[in-house]
Amino acid sequence: MDEQTIEAYTTGARQFAAKWRNQPPPTDMCALLHRYFTPGGKTADIGCGAGRDVAWLNDRGFPSVGYDATEGLLEQAATDFPSVVFKRAALPALDAIGRETYDNVLCETVIMHLPPDEITPACARLFEILRPAGTLYLSWRVAETASTRGAAGRLFAEFDAAWVMAGLGDAEFLFDDEAVNLSSGRRVHRLIARRRG
Repeated sequence: MDEQTIEAYTTGARQFAAKWRNQPPPTDMCALLHRYFTPGGKTADIGCGAGRDVAWLNDRGFPSVGYDATEGLLEQAATDFPSVVFKRAALPALDAIGRETYDNVLCETVIMHLPPDEITPACARLFEILRPAGTLYLSWRVAETASTRGAAGRLFAEFDAAWVMAGLGDAEFLFDDEAVNLSSGRRVHRLIARRRG
């Protein structure tokens, strides 16, 4: 994960959490998770931020663990959602997670914070932590220009979707779309892939 982005989320954890709490619910994403994720399946939220989505997953029958690279956001998530399990892990390595651990993996608007040369290995690692026949929901904010940094210092990398596909190998692609996210109002690319069993 990009160090300057981690620092931005660490120092601004409380403000980012409040901003995300005040956004409209991500009903479009939630509908896709209900449609494609294995009900009752062991689930990971990679880049869980302040924990909103991993709490939603747990409340709807997807036993979930939230992982993030940022201590500040993990502390905020644990405060806001004390009944949810949160752990530290950073893309692309995800050292804290073994191979074939999860039935479902959510990675919502995270990979655009990686340096471009880490996109393909990060996607390969996300796919590696899935069990056979497991499902990955992966999205990223579409860069409007070349790679930039936002006002808080977060990296928004520009990269080709082919770099994502290269990391997912022989996946079965179930959904591939670009649309405006109903929660953030930003244009995102959404991809749902299943690991062949």
